[in-house]
Amino acid sequence: MNRLFFYPLPGFRALCFVLLLLCLSFDGIAQDCPDITNPTPGSSNVPVTTSISWNAVPGVTGYIISLGTTPGGGEIVNEQPVGNDPNFTPPLGLPSNTQIHVTIILFFFDQPDIVCPSQSFSTALVTQAPGCAMLSTPMDGDTDVIVSTDLFWDYVPLATGYRLSMGTSPGGSELLDNVDLGNVLSYSPAADFPPGTTIYVRLQPYNAVGFAIDCLEESFTTGELGDPPGCTQMISPGDGAINVPLTPLIEWAPAPGAIGYRLYIGSTPFENDVVDGIVITDTSTLVLDFDPNQTYFIRIVPFNKAGEAQGCPQETFSTLLGCGPYIDPDTAELIVLNPEIGLPDQIGICDGQLPTRYQSPDVADGYRWFFVTPTGAEVLISEERFVDLEETGNYRYEVYNLTEGEGDPIECISEKPFEVILSGIAAIDFIRKEENATFFYIEIEVSGAGQYEYALDDIEGPYQDSNEFGGLSEGYYTVYVRDKGGCGIAQEEFRLAYPPTGFPPYFSPNGDGINDTWQYVPPRVNPLQIRSIYIFDRFGKLLFNFGTTSQGWDGKYNNNDMPSGGYWYRALTRDGEEYRGNFSLVR
Repeated sequence: MNRLFFYPLPGFRALCFVLLLLCLSFDGIAQDCPDITNPTPGSSNVPVTTSISWNAVPGVTGYIISLGTTPGGGEIVNEQPVGNDPNFTPPLGLPSNTQIHVTIILFFFDQPDIVCPSQSFSTALVTQAPGCAMLSTPMDGDTDVIVSTDLFWDYVPLATGYRLSMGTSPGGSELLDNVDLGNVLSYSPAADFPPGTTIYVRLQPYNAVGFAIDCLEESFTTGELGDPPGCTQMISPGDGAINVPLTPLIEWAPAPGAIGYRLYIGSTPFENDVVDGIVITDTSTLVLDFDPNQTYFIRIVPFNKAGEAQGCPQETFSTLLGCGPYIDPDTAELIVLNPEIGLPDQIGICDGQLPTRYQSPDVADGYRWFFVTPTGAEVLISEERFVDLEETGNYRYEVYNLTEGEGDPIECISEKPFEVILSGIAAIDFIRKEENATFFYIEIEVSGAGQYEYALDDIEGPYQDSNEFGGLSEGYYTVYVRDKGGCGIAQEEFRLAYPPTGFPPYFSPNGDGINDTWQYVPPRVNPLQIRSIYIFDRFGKLLFNFGTTSQGWDGKYNNNDMPSGGYWYRALTRDGEEYRGNFSLVR
């Protein structure tokens, strides 16, 4: 049996599409109920015009909200679907000086709804009368209004009800005399308005404090009855169309003089077992979940106040077997035959190794690779699972599964744009080493055109995006740098060892000629080939730098004596090693 929903377009088209995408992305993980963020639970003196918001729930198809004066109640709003937007504005506002209980239901296509615990807040006492209301349909001054029109107006803040008067002369009330409609935003007259007549309308909002005052009278003029409209014709899908999607947009040409259309759809030409005369005021509607591989018979009958179009023909279309999304009637599962795409946003081609062959990570029945020229034209370059890439730029990738249809197989296609960038094996420029208590920390600095990942002591990995490793002990290591584009692995061996002697633990710049400066003192065995030394205070501020030919640091910064305490050094050797440590300045 079909699950059918009808909504006028264009506004709902995007919403339906979003809901379907959300349904596809749902992964079956249990969901937590959201917290209300506005108003906060337990708050008081909340304005009656307040909108309600809550934390978004990842993966949810949509929300259903109820507002009541008791936990789980729906006296104010009863199970109102609000789509996937975690915000809701009560269409009639909130009652004054009342504790409001909010119940949110998480709605899913393929699992039971989750009813969340109620949360509450209290509204403020209203102390002033509402303002005036204005018609939204028909609007003040409209002409040629159909005689069977209903009246609509927007919510007036603070209003709890509306009184309505209508007549055929200014101030008249022979059509309706100051009737209390209650807290509604529309009125359907018991009889049609007289044709070719100006109708005068007076709306007066009220609440417990009083009535709106000095409200203006509005008017509109009805049209003549005229003749019935002629027939229309399907635009999409066209008469006789095949492979129509299971969730099609039904569109037809406007019929001059029509005020609405009756829609009939059946699975045979003799009965309307799908849709039987539903009224559509637009010229399009969405239908969700037609059955796959089925021919449907459709008839659209325009009408106006003078009557229906006569002799309108029946048209047909056939649905495809089904790429989806549609719900399997036997399992109630959501079926999508389009392949999932795992292709990255960027692919690297190796500098000096052109062309670079790249194989798709996706499993499917077929593949297509397109190069997108600077003018936007597309050139097909491969129909295999792999593609040979020869230049950087923009590309588009198609992957598809085949399913049976009427006649030729149907391609269920997924696609993705991607960018090809120049890549290459890394050059390891420097390995910075730092001692931290009893362990070492290293940072690998590289250059190259690619995007790189790093591993230590095993060329097979595991690899990581970070170029830093910590918690290492003394010894020999090999670092591996792998190009993510597949252009190769660079490697370099290095040694971690505790600093040799030669860095004095303290100095005393007091002018006595003993230890007045701090400088590296090369030991007799295995001295370091020092290139430069940097001195920092305990906050990391650079105070001085020097080489081995200098007398060293005299304990001054900008010719001012630095205080006694601990300081840090960073020494760089000529073979690219780095040593860090601390020492004391004693006065």
